[in-house]
Amino acid sequence: MSSAITTEKLTKDYGSGRGLFDLDLEVQEGEVFGYLGPNGAGKSTTIRLLMGLIHPTRGRAEVFGLDCQRQAVEVKKQLGYVPGEHPDFGGLRGREVVAYLGAMAGGVDRAWVKSLCGRLKLDQSQRFREYSSGNKQKLLLVLAFMHKPRLLVLDEPTSGLDPLNQQEFYTMVREARDQGTTVFLSSHILSEVEHVCDRVGIIRAGKLVRVASLAELHDIRLHRVEIEFAGELPLERLRAADGVSDVTVEDHRVRCVVKGAFAPLLEALAGTQVVNLSSHEPTLEETFLEYYATTSMEPATC
Repeated sequence: MSSAITTEKLTKDYGSGRGLFDLDLEVQEGEVFGYLGPNGAGKSTTIRLLMGLIHPTRGRAEVFGLDCQRQAVEVKKQLGYVPGEHPDFGGLRGREVVAYLGAMAGGVDRAWVKSLCGRLKLDQSQRFREYSSGNKQKLLLVLAFMHKPRLLVLDEPTSGLDPLNQQEFYTMVREARDQGTTVFLSSHILSEVEHVCDRVGIIRAGKLVRVASLAELHDIRLHRVEIEFAGELPLERLRAADGVSDVTVEDHRVRCVVKGAFAPLLEALAGTQVVNLSSHEPTLEETFLEYYATTSMEPATC
């Protein structure tokens, strides 16, 4: 299988430890690759380098064998792009933005555009400046998908979308992948990349620290769990359960952290009187702080 994206020692050094450093990455054609990291980790910098919007300090990047700096125009013809920040189309109506950029791309199928707008519930008759943040994001998604590119480069693509539109977006990504499109999707939400990605690259402080399949992500996923009991608390079993840590007790409530699968926790709760159980996923920043407290920060290779 050939590569859609290849980088070698790709670096953009802004000084004071900020930027992207020595990125060696290969994304295969036809896969959905999640680029995961806290805000400020270097995700958008990587994407701007791939788009040829900024120049690297050193190293190189290629898209379908085209140099992202010397052949930036040819690269852009191959991809659909959702930027991390909304551009300003001012008083143009949604349909005018679509028509203008569609013409620049050599024309698009109007029926396909109408289908995308219908799926995302986007009103093309409104002016861009009148759109809500969510509707601006929907328009950017339509612009990225409308010419059925070989590569989709999506920077925080679900920002501002409601849950129903997020689910529709995930379906659109899966359909694009099934048709052979490569997708490079940046996110700071672990559960988001699990919906659609085949592999995930984890970036922190400008360095790629791990590349993993979804099956390998279980050891980074954490949940904070609170359990309320009506009867005796099975503290010994909870503390001995695989993946359960930081067990604290307050009256008839137990709080703990679950790393990986929930099965060991549920086994420890068997036969007890559970009144309520709640769980939430920590922010990615919290997850990284806990995970990397005991994990090597050596850069990853892929």
